[in-house]
Amino acid sequence: MAAPAVPHIDIHRGGDRMKTRVSWLDSKHSFSFGEHYDPDNTHHGLLLVNNDDIVAPGRGFDTHPHRDMEIVTWVLEGSLVHQDSLDHTGVIYPGLAQRMSAGTGILHSEKNDSWRLGLHGNGAGSETEPVHFIQMWVVPDQPGTDPGYQQLEVDEALRGGSLVPIASGMDKHRNDSAISIRNAHAALHVARMVPGRPVVVPEAPYAHLFVARGVVDAEGIGRLYAGDAVRLSHSGGQRLIAEAPAEVLVWEMHARLGGLR
Repeated sequence: MAAPAVPHIDIHRGGDRMKTRVSWLDSKHSFSFGEHYDPDNTHHGLLLVNNDDIVAPGRGFDTHPHRDMEIVTWVLEGSLVHQDSLDHTGVIYPGLAQRMSAGTGILHSEKNDSWRLGLHGNGAGSETEPVHFIQMWVVPDQPGTDPGYQQLEVDEALRGGSLVPIASGMDKHRNDSAISIRNAHAALHVARMVPGRPVVVPEAPYAHLFVARGVVDAEGIGRLYAGDAVRLSHSGGQRLIAEAPAEVLVWEMHARLGGLR
C-alpha cells in the first residue's frame, strides 16, 4: 500500500519573483518564463505561467504565436484588447474572464485599451491609464486540438465575496458560470474578498493561491500581501480572511505535469 501523501505548503513572496521590465511593460513571473529560467521553478501542478503584467497606455504585446496551451487572462485594472488569427476580437476588463485555447497553433496580440474604459463602466476613460492583468497558462488534456476562444462576464457572481469558479474543465463546475478550459483536472477560482468574511481554499492534490491585491490572513500560513503566492500540495481547507477588500486567485488541480517534478 502506498504511503499517504504528505501535505506541503510553500510560500513565495511577491518581491522575490523574476521580473521583466522595459519601457512599456512591468512583468513579474511566478514561474520560469522567457529568458528567466530556473530549473527548480518551472510549474506547480498543471500551472506553468502566472504572470503579473502592467502595460503602458497605447502599448502591448504584438502578434505572436502559441501552441497547445490553455491561456486564461484576468484583468485587475484597465482594459485589454485581444485579437487573434481566427478573427476573434474582445475587450477584457475587470469582471470579464477570458480563455484562449492555442491548440494546433494561433497568433494573437494584446494591447492596452484604456481609452475604452468608459464604455464598460470601469471609469471615465483615459488615454493615460495602464492595464494591470494576470495571465495564467495550464496544459491541455490533449495536444493538437482546434484553437478556440471564450469570454464571459462574471462580475455579478463575485459580488458576494465567495470563491467563484471562473474557468474550469472539471465536471463539478459544468453548471456553474465559468468559462471552459480543456483540462478536466483544473479550475481557477476568484474571490473579491469582503472584510471579515472568510473563504476556504479547495482541498486538492495541488493548489496555487495568488493574492492579486490587498492583504489576506491565511490559516496556518500567515499574512499574505499583493503579489504573494502559496503552492499547496495534498492540502487545502485553509480559511482566508481580509480586514479590507482584497482579491485572490486560486487554482485547484487534481493532476500534475507528467514526468516533471
